[in-house]
Amino acid sequence: MRTGTIQDTRPLAAQLRPKRLDDFVGQEAVVGPGTALRRAIERGNVGSLILWGPPGVGKTSLAYIIAERMQADVERVSAVASGVKDLRDVIGRAILRQAQSRRTVLIVDEIHRFNKAQQDVLLPAVEEGVVTLIGATTENPYFEVVAALVSRAPVVRLEPLRDEAVGVIINRAAGKVQVRAEARMMIIRMAGGDARRALTLLERVVQTAGEGEITEVDVAAAAQQQIVQYDKAGDAHYDTISAFIKSLRGSDPDAALFYLFRMLAAGEDPNFIVRRMFIFASEDIGNADPHALMLVSAGGHALEWVGLPEAEYALAHAVVYLAAAPKSNAVMVAMVRAKKDVLRHGNARPPGHITNSPIAAMKKHGTGVGYKYPHDFPGQLVKQNYRPDVIQGNIYYEPGTEGFEKEVQRRVEAARRVMRDE
Repeated sequence: MRTGTIQDTRPLAAQLRPKRLDDFVGQEAVVGPGTALRRAIERGNVGSLILWGPPGVGKTSLAYIIAERMQADVERVSAVASGVKDLRDVIGRAILRQAQSRRTVLIVDEIHRFNKAQQDVLLPAVEEGVVTLIGATTENPYFEVVAALVSRAPVVRLEPLRDEAVGVIINRAAGKVQVRAEARMMIIRMAGGDARRALTLLERVVQTAGEGEITEVDVAAAAQQQIVQYDKAGDAHYDTISAFIKSLRGSDPDAALFYLFRMLAAGEDPNFIVRRMFIFASEDIGNADPHALMLVSAGGHALEWVGLPEAEYALAHAVVYLAAAPKSNAVMVAMVRAKKDVLRHGNARPPGHITNSPIAAMKKHGTGVGYKYPHDFPGQLVKQNYRPDVIQGNIYYEPGTEGFEKEVQRRVEAARRVMRDE
């Protein structure tokens, strides 16, 4: 057996859960010295709150520390596994404690999964101070939790732990296991700001490795592959696709490739990624480089015909092209302007000379009369009104000056000069 093998049967993360605020690692902006929440915790006077953050950043640990400082009894339920009856039982016990001047902290895991019936039961108990609610969630509570509950339990945002903080937590386990510096850094990188993941991986290494210090080879063998922290229906999904699009818009192909493969590694639907690339090609590039839309289409066809993983080449090809392409949002701006006029003047009739006249007798009503066929004129341009009177002079599309759109600008301006008879 390796020296320092863990004898406690509990998971390593549970063994190292901090009991005091001074032992809590990370989240300095929230509970660091001098912060409002830390002062409230130290006074033992914390109201209901919702702790929002990714897994393994200390939500549950902080909830128990708060309860301990309040000298309160703890009730813990899961919003997924506990029904209305369970909540009523908890509240009943809390009422009995309140009669004895004892406080109750109710820790609710995955509070974003509470349904309306559960929230209706809980809300009065929170309002009347029967329980101090500490909700824990990995999802945005502003979207998932009713406003009445959020207003009585302010949201506290916890961030992924910094590498230094994860390192401190690993060091606390060093008395139980011996880890080489390179292996320690490997675990930190794989943790991705999640202390529980770091300790779980460390524990797995201890269980599978041989005698002696833990090495990078031991970590790689135990991990097999890094699991990307990603929920296709949660914040990580939206944050990553947002970062991907903003990297493309900012012309950073390296960042865009990183987010592309992060999504693919996490099992994101590649068709979703392609759809967003289609939107980007027109919204953020447009006529500055019309080939961008074609490259995305080619990537989409490659995905359909070849499939993953081979289609990764075509997707990466398209991503790099989008990031490097000249940018223009002129088409998007034109769309917004045109839609506004449609809302105001959508029923305005087009000029009679450009309306349809399938029957000759309709011409006596002015339908189709006076239309000038552009191909009969030099440059296929002729002065002619194409708009309802109410939008005369309104300009929607103003071409940019990047890439091919310079040529588009020249063409559009030449046509407008003819229209204006300049």
